[in-house]
Amino acid sequence: MSEHPTIAFIGGGNMARSLIGGLIADGYEARRIWVAEPDPDQRGRLTAQFPVNATDDNRAAAEQADAVVLAVKPQVIKSVCEPLGEIVRSRGSLVISIAAGVREPDLSRWLGGGVAVVRTMPNTPALVQTGATGLFANRHTTAAQRALAESLLRAVGLTQWLDDESQMDAVTAVSGSGPAYFFLLMEMLEESGSKLGLPRETARLLVLETALGAAKMALESNEDPRSLRHRVTSPGGTTERATQTLEEGGIRELFDGAVRAAADRAGELGKMLGEQ
Repeated sequence: MSEHPTIAFIGGGNMARSLIGGLIADGYEARRIWVAEPDPDQRGRLTAQFPVNATDDNRAAAEQADAVVLAVKPQVIKSVCEPLGEIVRSRGSLVISIAAGVREPDLSRWLGGGVAVVRTMPNTPALVQTGATGLFANRHTTAAQRALAESLLRAVGLTQWLDDESQMDAVTAVSGSGPAYFFLLMEMLEESGSKLGLPRETARLLVLETALGAAKMALESNEDPRSLRHRVTSPGGTTERATQTLEEGGIRELFDGAVRAAADRAGELGKMLGEQ
């Protein structure tokens, strides 16, 4: 038997391509990867980029697989799962879902029950191998299957296991939606710099490099963000004046409310998808 289990991706969109690219860059055997994608143009782009097996038949791909990755839109996942249930049950395959908001009990029910399921919540920076992913495994998932799921998602960034699936709504609100919060901050900083007289491109480049540098400092430091902020805030200086203005404007309460709203919406969407 090959060193690598066979993985079948159901859906060949951006996130699937990112995961495949990360796996192959890590040395995974392309011949052990299958992709089921109905769009012939999409299949062609995939096979031109990666020497993987491609088909338009979900069942044909799943029949080869030790792990099936559901990389389709949440709205269609029920119709995708139900025809695959018999195959994954008979093979004892692991099912990994990267579909946002779809809960493990619903996945298990659509697959017919008794299936090893790992629900994940990756975010869009996975497309550039700097993602952050929360994972939750059901009770049917073995240690080896957990390790396989983790290695798959770790190929595109950081992974964090959750003991309680209800925490996935918070993961969705913090890291799933999180890139948009940072993009909004970048957008606003760029606009402010432009209003102060900087050329738009200069403001943009300064903002992007500052964001990258701040993230790199936080990642490489043993200090928490509060301590790092205090270290770059001189008493009576420009940074103190700016952060005081933000605090007085209620930024903490506003941001907390926004993240809570995202978590609440994640819960609502999960319930709606499960009632399909």
